[in-house]
Amino acid sequence: MSVNSHFQTARFSYLHMKYLFFSWLAVLVGSWIVYVEYSSYTELCRGHDCKISICDKYRKGVIDGSACSSLCEKDTLYLGKCFTAKANSQVYSGSWGDLEGVIKCQMEEVPHYDLGNEMEPKKEVVAFNKPIRGTSVEKFREMILNHLKAKVGDQANLANLATQVLSIADANKDGHISLPEARSTWALLQLNEFLLALVLQDREHTPKLLGFCGDLYVMEKVPHSPLFGISLPWIIEVWIPTGLRRRMDQLFTPSWPHKAKISIGLLELVEDVFHGTFGSFLMCDVRATSFGYNDRHDLKVMDAQYIVPEAIFQEDIRQQRCDVDEDCLYGADCLTSCDLTKHRCTPEVTRPNLAKACEALKDYILRGAPSDVREELEKQLYACIALKGSTEHMEIEHSLILNNLKTLLWKKISHTKDS
Repeated sequence: MSVNSHFQTARFSYLHMKYLFFSWLAVLVGSWIVYVEYSSYTELCRGHDCKISICDKYRKGVIDGSACSSLCEKDTLYLGKCFTAKANSQVYSGSWGDLEGVIKCQMEEVPHYDLGNEMEPKKEVVAFNKPIRGTSVEKFREMILNHLKAKVGDQANLANLATQVLSIADANKDGHISLPEARSTWALLQLNEFLLALVLQDREHTPKLLGFCGDLYVMEKVPHSPLFGISLPWIIEVWIPTGLRRRMDQLFTPSWPHKAKISIGLLELVEDVFHGTFGSFLMCDVRATSFGYNDRHDLKVMDAQYIVPEAIFQEDIRQQRCDVDEDCLYGADCLTSCDLTKHRCTPEVTRPNLAKACEALKDYILRGAPSDVREELEKQLYACIALKGSTEHMEIEHSLILNNLKTLLWKKISHTKDS
């Protein structure tokens, strides 16, 4: 065998070994990623455990509600695909007879209060021990009023809201509220999302409550979510770089007139929760995944966990110890500053809801915008993003920019069928 032939054989063998090595490395890394993601999925998705826990309490007569019989006896309320992001708050698609919905269930093992995680009541387990046996309807109404007052402040029409809560509590519509029905309703009242759905029930921004059992509840399904982009299986998601994912999301959006209508919906939501009928709420996670829309392109809130009453936020964050401003962050978007003299967080957020909403909408609404409105739209959006939470004339600027943006978008689509 010649030296040249021997050299070529050795080189082929080296390349073959190199190819095998990198192939095995790719398989190993891929298998590890699949294992980690699958383990994460099985740890997060515990809907079966949630159902067992709820139905056990229902059968013992601790709780009751309009969804209990279907979930626990008739098996006509099914848990479908898991969308859970946090183990203590289970989220599933579901079907209830002919209805399509979203099922949300609170797991019992709720962590201790932590500003970085939840701004829900500080509790260990949902015991369903309130109200106590012997509580009259009037006393229960008083409990509800006091709870609402603590959550949203002493608003003029809280009595009407309390009446609506009592109406929901009478799940079987027999004109009486049983103790199990009252305990289910009280547990639901502790949740930000349920409270917001009550406050905004006359508006179109929150999905309708279809039924409940304990603190498991079924909401109307929102056909299109997230706000923009596409949902991919996790096995594909993990391999897509962030930059490419962002570009893909912007491609999978409705036509511009439809985007304009959806954007108006988000601006109207900001308007509704800013000094609304039942006080002010802070939007602490204004991401595309928090919102969706229906077939008429009306905006719907998908996840209201981080839309919190401003009064509760300020009360809790004052107690938060800090060394830097970043210690005063709740959710993804509610940041206050750190008072270094006291090492406590200040109560005022640095950016208002509108500024965060405009930042979320900027790329979404500018992409494909008609040339005759694009320049003015971009100008208004950047003015909106620059809004600060503590300026002297913030409320006037807030209202002015909000109205300018809504007017600009409505004018462009009002003459079309998309409006």
